[in-house]
Amino acid sequence: MGFPPFRGAVRQIILASVAIYVVILLLMSFAQGTGQAVLTLGVLNPEHIRQGWLWQFVTYAFMYVDPLDFVLSLLGVYFLGSAVQERIGSASFYGLFFGSIVLSAIAGFVLSLTGVVGQGSALGSGAAANAILMVFYLFNRSAPIMLFPIPIQIPVKWIVLFTAAIEVAYLLLSHFALFYFILLLGLGAGYVWYVAFLNKGASVGVSDRFYGIRNSYYRWKRRRAARKFEVYMRQHNRDVTFDEHGNYVPPDDVGSGKKNGGSKSGWVN
Repeated sequence: MGFPPFRGAVRQIILASVAIYVVILLLMSFAQGTGQAVLTLGVLNPEHIRQGWLWQFVTYAFMYVDPLDFVLSLLGVYFLGSAVQERIGSASFYGLFFGSIVLSAIAGFVLSLTGVVGQGSALGSGAAANAILMVFYLFNRSAPIMLFPIPIQIPVKWIVLFTAAIEVAYLLLSHFALFYFILLLGLGAGYVWYVAFLNKGASVGVSDRFYGIRNSYYRWKRRRAARKFEVYMRQHNRDVTFDEHGNYVPPDDVGSGKKNGGSKSGWVN
């Protein structure tokens, strides 16, 4: 029932978010024009992105107006982020936080180019909080967590599904607003980041598949080149032979049943 440790990347991100939000609140109270200018510069707006304001892919996560959104987002970063940080370390947690907000923002911006969905603006670190939730689930698939103030433990997978369902409902009610798209994309960004950088088994599997495909392509090219060379040599009244791997077979070995490498003059694959 104790609070998670408040340290490392989680601590720095939350303190920075609090400091920026306090400045925004003070500006909106005593210098509203300046405060509005700060929000305009920092909030993710597809129209501004098209004008080259690329910093908004990051800064939107630190922009808040609604105090409830601010508190809920940072609670997610704190409670679940602390557990994830203990598992992956502060450096990787920074990567997860900023990587997920950038991936979500880029995907949301691409959707906005349709001119039909993903319209409006987006702000807050809800995408990162959702990404952290997804990574926590992938690390602890059968773990129960307690949602304050509900005094019961709920399997984390149901929390993920409930979060996605609520945000889909808001997305539909808002006519596919960018703000709710970004939140949903945060769940997907968390999954992508986990597979790409946090799950060594998945990373090794992807790498093995990539190199396997690449090697198969090179072997196909070698066999194809061997067939072309055989045709070329026949046109010049000379016969050459290659095995099924595209390796040259010396004339003395043809029909002898020797495998690749069976002769000193053979090519070794």
